[in-house]
Amino acid sequence: MNAAYDTLRPARSTALGRRWRASYRGGFVREYRLVAALMLLTLLINIGVAYAPAAFPFTALMVPLLVGSLLLGPRQLQWFVIWVMLMLMVALLNQETLTARIVGATAIQFLMGFIVLLASFRRTRLGVGGVMGESMLVDLRDRILNQGGIPDLPHGWYVESALRSAGGTPFAGDFMVATQPVPERLEVVVVDVSGKGEQAGTRALLLSGAFGGLLGALPPDQFLGAANDYLLRQDWEEGFATAVHLSLDLRSGDFEIRTAGHPPAVHRVKGSGRWSVLQTEGPILGLMVDARFGCASGTLSQGDAVLLYTDGMVEEPSRDIDLGIDRLLGEAEGLLRGDFTGAAARLVDALGSRNDDRAMLVVNRT
Repeated sequence: MNAAYDTLRPARSTALGRRWRASYRGGFVREYRLVAALMLLTLLINIGVAYAPAAFPFTALMVPLLVGSLLLGPRQLQWFVIWVMLMLMVALLNQETLTARIVGATAIQFLMGFIVLLASFRRTRLGVGGVMGESMLVDLRDRILNQGGIPDLPHGWYVESALRSAGGTPFAGDFMVATQPVPERLEVVVVDVSGKGEQAGTRALLLSGAFGGLLGALPPDQFLGAANDYLLRQDWEEGFATAVHLSLDLRSGDFEIRTAGHPPAVHRVKGSGRWSVLQTEGPILGLMVDARFGCASGTLSQGDAVLLYTDGMVEEPSRDIDLGIDRLLGEAEGLLRGDFTGAAARLVDALGSRNDDRAMLVVNRT
């Protein structure tokens, strides 16, 4: 039996070691080390308040509370707040005289602790908080922006995009997804999710990943139908979006454009110098079952260009969308004559409503 136990003991120790290393990698040990350090700091401040009140003011106990609210997860933060409140009570009992100023400061500190405690309960729904939660949001924002990055294209093609969100926040209801499923083909979709700014940011994050997968996996004529089915399955209260999809052959310049309740793309022919609207028909994504989407096709010759944009570029409450498209064509004629460098950013800055998300994609065959 002892031999069997000796055989099992190394295996058990190895398993415990693996779990310990996994916990360490997951941040378990690091978090509890931080909790212990903050608790020790709170205790030292409390001792300082008791024996050297001139050097350690009574309100110094709020420093570890503030640091903990920024760095601790919701599970550790709740218990740490209780610890700080206990230390606050001990510090209050050690005061020689209870003046109105000390009582008022204590009440304010208890209120701050209660607010932090409520915040920790709200963070429990997410499971992370403070700096870690913010870093997750930053990572998600970077990923949605990377989804719209244009892949390296062959010589002779220039593609540029620009995005501005309502209120200047990093999150927007407008986004772009671009992919190159084969070297000779570029697939791009510009999407406008219902809502704007950070209110639509979560839906935009989800849809950017889903549309990115669909865009590279399906033939061009099936993408919008699959995107519509995906939105219908989500069953969101505000689960609709508009989109314009460009499929471009990088060898011949042939392109196909399909829209789903979205403003039409515009096409510039270098020979005539004129901009024309590519009228296509298709319902908004997420509203109709078995939706059908019309197609506009053409060819980009040398010097030609195509613009894809969202309604924030051409639509305002006091102006009809057709007038907005006319203004877009006029600005494009003046701003992009002979030079498409920085074209998307120049058009976004010159046009559209500052109270709405705006996105622009410029494709030029140089």
